[in-house]
Amino acid sequence: MELIWLEDYLELCRAGNFSRAAEARHLTQPAFSRRIRALEDWAGVTLFDRSTQPIALTAAGREFQPLANALLRQIEEARARLREVALAEMATIRFAATHALSLIFFSGWLKRLEADGLPGSVHLSSDTLAAVEPLLREGRVQFLLCHAHDEILFRLPEAEFASVIVAEDRLLPCAHPALIQEIAARSGEIGPDEIIDRAPLLAYSSGSGLGRILRGVIGGRVPRLLAAPALTADLAGSLRAVCLDGGGIAWLPETLIAQDLRCGRLITIADTRWAVPVSVRLFRRRTPLPPKAEELWRLARRTARDA
Repeated sequence: MELIWLEDYLELCRAGNFSRAAEARHLTQPAFSRRIRALEDWAGVTLFDRSTQPIALTAAGREFQPLANALLRQIEEARARLREVALAEMATIRFAATHALSLIFFSGWLKRLEADGLPGSVHLSSDTLAAVEPLLREGRVQFLLCHAHDEILFRLPEAEFASVIVAEDRLLPCAHPALIQEIAARSGEIGPDEIIDRAPLLAYSSGSGLGRILRGVIGGRVPRLLAAPALTADLAGSLRAVCLDGGGIAWLPETLIAQDLRCGRLITIADTRWAVPVSVRLFRRRTPLPPKAEELWRLARRTARDA
């Protein structure tokens, strides 16, 4: 059934005459009659008694009239709702971010953009890098926020995706003070290299972007981090919790543990040779985005230059 058939039917109900109804629908009478007949064929019943003048509705036709009105009204309401949803979708800026950045960094960075006039509302999806990268590739989000390192090739081709550095960060080898004291008590005075060699090491899973960076940058220097970690987890927040319980050493983002370091809940246990500098990058497709998203991109680039 076609929607125009319902509109034709209701017009004929109002006009009571094929000629007037065809004229109102801007059709020739034969073309209009064929569409009414097609509706009757679809329904499997005769809707109009053509033997009378003006034509009259059959019992089935009278039953169908309020149903046809309701159907058209519901379809119009559905169309209006879909347009509202589409407009809201265009005004919503959709982000994906790794867990480590969504926990601490994202809200503060967003507030700075809001102070500069961030447009529209925001929707955030958060997961491991392996899980959020496809969201950007498949167009389900407009932006991806994640850690990156210059020596580690990204899986988003530069020809298709643009990026901007919005902050700098470091991965610091951290542990609970009690763990370091315990190792020192067993082994005497030892340096950072010996602590890393003897302490339980906490590693990121293969789906983690931070794990990808650590494996590439220091994996060769710390084979145990790859071959025999004491614990492996997807999320920096999970490794932080184990560190706070004295369960081992993990390379954690400074943005995530800054308060822990200030309060002494965690300490860095190595010199700068073991710190891994990383950047926080915002990625997008190079193809045009909706106006609100393009405006955010301009703000993010300006804020990055001003930082």
